[in-house]
Amino acid sequence: MKVGRTNVITGIISSVLVLQCWFASQAAGAQLPAHRPAAGPNAVSPQAPAQPATATEPNAAEPNGPSPKIVFGQTTHDFGPIAPGSANPCKFKFKNEGAGVLKISDVTKTCGCTVPTLEKKEYAPGEEGTIDVIYNADKASGAKIRHLYVLSNDTNNPRIELTIKASVAQKIVYEPEKLDYTLRGENAGVVTLTLHSVDDQNFAITGFSATGNAVSAAFDPNQKAAKFVLKTKMDLQKTGTNSTGRVEITTSHPECPTITVPFSVLARFKVDPPAINVLNAEVNKSVERELWLLNNYNEDFEIASATSRAGVIKVASQEKIGNRCKFNLVIVPPPTNIPTGMFTDTFTITTKDGEKIEVACRGFYQRP
Repeated sequence: MKVGRTNVITGIISSVLVLQCWFASQAAGAQLPAHRPAAGPNAVSPQAPAQPATATEPNAAEPNGPSPKIVFGQTTHDFGPIAPGSANPCKFKFKNEGAGVLKISDVTKTCGCTVPTLEKKEYAPGEEGTIDVIYNADKASGAKIRHLYVLSNDTNNPRIELTIKASVAQKIVYEPEKLDYTLRGENAGVVTLTLHSVDDQNFAITGFSATGNAVSAAFDPNQKAAKFVLKTKMDLQKTGTNSTGRVEITTSHPECPTITVPFSVLARFKVDPPAINVLNAEVNKSVERELWLLNNYNEDFEIASATSRAGVIKVASQEKIGNRCKFNLVIVPPPTNIPTGMFTDTFTITTKDGEKIEVACRGFYQRP
């Protein structure tokens, strides 16, 4: 029976060694080895190691912590009547009425005419702040509405809308509203422009400029009056036969420093349609188009040539009818490797007196 006693003693020693290893692993904070005896009915299960706590974002609000509350004294500012092109300042005052720190992340705008500034971005409970805004008025008359948006960590109002209203009113009115110049007639290239201050305040004309220096007018910068009549002159050599632009007039009026007047020159010729477009074009499959050339001054004229820059457009026939000329065109779409799947050309009509009229042509290939 010595063998049986020996087996019992060996089993006890093995159990003691297992328990010693387990206690040692608990003291060191380590897990049991992967290979261990199967758990019996009286075996003790080792405790699983605790999972590390999830880290929170540095700027995240505490779930049960104090919250900020942004409150504005007013969210709308109405300037009322203002001058075109003027700079108009206003303030939007607010207060942090919450118990937590208020953090303003941004003040966004919907157009470049409003310029908001903020002294700082964090405000303690009870602290007040101001958003300074400059509204640069449009040059066009009429009612204006612009918006700003304040973004903060106020969970109840994370995005607050601020509104700016104004009525842009011209202090100096002018007639006509557009300067339309012609190439022919007794007063060709001359249009009379009248300026008048609506508040009857005397002012001086301090400057006069135009697109391409095409328009000029004589004035005395030392003369002041409530009304001016200017004789504007168009330099037809600088504009060509088809031009548009604007005249800029500066004044000494405190509420109307600049006046902008558009102008145009009536061209000698007009084409109808103004451009040639071909949709669903197929390579080498001809397309017919009709083009009219008209003289805006009811003058007689003769055609010297009609050419195609890329050779895509051919003249099948042309017919002169009074002050008009009709072209029957044949367009043959060329082979193309252009990824956009289109072709272009320019059709040029030259009169016998040397005037050139160009017509753009664009074709779009049929999709496969």
